[in-house]
Amino acid sequence: MDELTQLFDEAQQWLFEHLLQPLLFKFGMASMIEDAYAGSMWLLVGILEIVLLVVVIGSLQRWRPVEQVTDRQQIRVDILYTLIYRLGLFRVALFFLVQPFWDTFFGQAHVWGLSPLHIDQVWPGVTDQPWVSLVIYLLIFDAVDYLYHRAQHRFDWFWALHSVHHSQRQMTMWSDNRNHLLDSVLRDAVLVVVSQLIGVAPAQFVLIVVFTQLVESFSHANVRLSFGRWGDRLLVSPRFHRHHHSIAIEESTAGVRRGSNFSVLFPVWDILCGTGRFETPYGPTGIHDQLPQAGARDYGRGFLAQQWLGLKRLVGADKRGGGRPVT
Repeated sequence: MDELTQLFDEAQQWLFEHLLQPLLFKFGMASMIEDAYAGSMWLLVGILEIVLLVVVIGSLQRWRPVEQVTDRQQIRVDILYTLIYRLGLFRVALFFLVQPFWDTFFGQAHVWGLSPLHIDQVWPGVTDQPWVSLVIYLLIFDAVDYLYHRAQHRFDWFWALHSVHHSQRQMTMWSDNRNHLLDSVLRDAVLVVVSQLIGVAPAQFVLIVVFTQLVESFSHANVRLSFGRWGDRLLVSPRFHRHHHSIAIEESTAGVRRGSNFSVLFPVWDILCGTGRFETPYGPTGIHDQLPQAGARDYGRGFLAQQWLGLKRLVGADKRGGGRPVT
């Protein structure tokens, strides 16, 4: 483990010195060197994640695909989303647009005497062990993600943004990052607040993000694979999550639930809340009003079109149908 850590540190140092630092000096941004070095870590992590996607999950998709690829243009759009998020471009935008607000907000909270809960200190000798605290944090963040995901499907304004994610008819390992940018900003805000409240260490936050992103990429993969009767109840599998993206309409599950299989990592939340559906078929994905018989609603075929139409739905300028999946 120490050797891997040293190798990662050396790679980060090389990336920073040979790519980011020269750019900072060229554009007169030398005052941001410290922040840029931290950013180089996320860039390296993103590169490694993409390599894992291509080599490991990509091989699984070629081995046992659920469906044959018929719309490569839409997959290329998803790859663009993945590059924006995984290579740190989205984080750079947040750094300039949102980070000053968070610095002021949490600084003022500290002045008021508010401090993190430090959940890892609840049971000294047990919860302060790195792997135990990591599991606890993963469960907490996953519970928050479950509730956030339920809200995305429950409220019309939220669904207006989240439907960008569900509009992919050719779902693959790249589809996880197909999200409206405003939706991602809101989710990031929730996770930042939670991480501050429970006192997550920076190193563990990185592990949480990496683990979550890899599982999400795998759960969106175009692969005919599950973890079996009990495994699917422990960790979200491609079959379990594919049903969440199903384009089918089943009136028996319509209503306030407005969907099923909302869990991001651990299906336990779906089990506890009665929204889990297991042993499901590998059906087609998308939103039901994309079908010709339901109006063939346009959600955009390009990145900019998808972002623009999401904003139009948000403000009510695109009034065609509800479009919400009710599987």
